[in-house]
Amino acid sequence: MTVCAVIPVYNHGDAVRQVLAGVRRHGLFCVLVDDGSDAACAAALDALAAADPDGVHLLRLASNQGKGGAVMAGLREAARLGHRQALQIDADGQHDTDDIPRFLALAEQYPQRVICGCPVYDASVPAGRLYGRYATHVWVWINTLSLEIRDSMCGYRVYPLAPVLALLDTVRLGRRMDFDIEILVRLVWRGLRIVSLPTRVRYPEYGVSHFRVLRDNVLISRLHAGLFAGMLLRAPLLLWRRLRR
Repeated sequence: MTVCAVIPVYNHGDAVRQVLAGVRRHGLFCVLVDDGSDAACAAALDALAAADPDGVHLLRLASNQGKGGAVMAGLREAARLGHRQALQIDADGQHDTDDIPRFLALAEQYPQRVICGCPVYDASVPAGRLYGRYATHVWVWINTLSLEIRDSMCGYRVYPLAPVLALLDTVRLGRRMDFDIEILVRLVWRGLRIVSLPTRVRYPEYGVSHFRVLRDNVLISRLHAGLFAGMLLRAPLLLWRRLRR
């Protein structure tokens, strides 16, 4: 397959087993990225990779790079291994692996577009996280002069690797929770199209979240401000593209 899965992992030793099993059930080769996990999680990842050497490749980072840093390392590794597209999925069990065939079908239909998950939440979603997302949605729509990105924070998506790596080689992106937002905005600035796919998202009762409310909200707020300045410079081009479509 031209598509592989990239799973960033930071101390999700228990949850990642089920996520990996769900991904492998659909035949996807997996790049597990150990983002400086503790010894217990590292041992669990070693065991998972050893148990399925033909289907799982373990990339170990020497220190914690943040979610964005881990995803970027995984995308580069996926390209090095010969894949042309990569499915990003979180290791904490929030994403429904039964939706993978739907992502793959759209990725085959639109190989040069980003297939981006648009969450359909159940009652487990924390209210604060849900409401906070709407502020980001509005800023993303402003900063792209478009409604094409329906949800910029969902880490369940398929990337075309060639244009993504071209972006990573020329722009320094946020390395933590700001990454998912920034990469989509900057890809849209470069002319890539986004296909949104509704997908079920749940917050497991005993799930481990690495979202730090103060730190990550400050990072995201600073990101929106910087992107707004970038949008002003690109506004004529963005508006011209909209008129052409």
